[in-house]
Amino acid sequence: QVQLIESGGGLVQAGGSLKLSCRASGFTVSRNAMAWFRQVPGEEREFVAGVVGNTITRYSDSVKARFTISKDSAKNMVALEMDSLKPEDTATYYCAARGSEVLSFSTQLYDHWGQGTQVTVSS
Repeated sequence: QVQLIESGGGLVQAGGSLKLSCRASGFTVSRNAMAWFRQVPGEEREFVAGVVGNTITRYSDSVKARFTISKDSAKNMVALEMDSLKPEDTATYYCAARGSEVLSFSTQLYDHWGQGTQVTVSS
C-alpha cells in the first residue's frame, strides 16, 4: 500500500519561508515523477513543482525562483522549500506520485496523493 505523508505546513508572514516534506512508503521516489500541487477552496488543484530523477525539475510560473523541489532518495522523501512567500501562496499543498519517469502537470496522471498540509501566509 502506497502512502504519502506530508508535513511542514503552517502559518508564516509574507516574505517568510517554509519547508514541506513528503515521506513515501510502498513507493520508490527515486525512480518516478514526484510533484507538489496546491488547492484553494472552490478552485481546481494546480501544479506547483515537479521532479524526475535528481536533475529534471519544473515549476509553475507563479513560484519559479521562489520555490525549490528536491528528492532525498536515501530517505525516500521529496521536499519543497518555499521562500519569499506571498499571501496568494496560501493553500492546501499536496504531494503526488506518478508511476512513470515522465513528469506531468495534470492531476489526472498521478497515481497517489498525500492528505495535504495547510500553508497560510499572512500579509
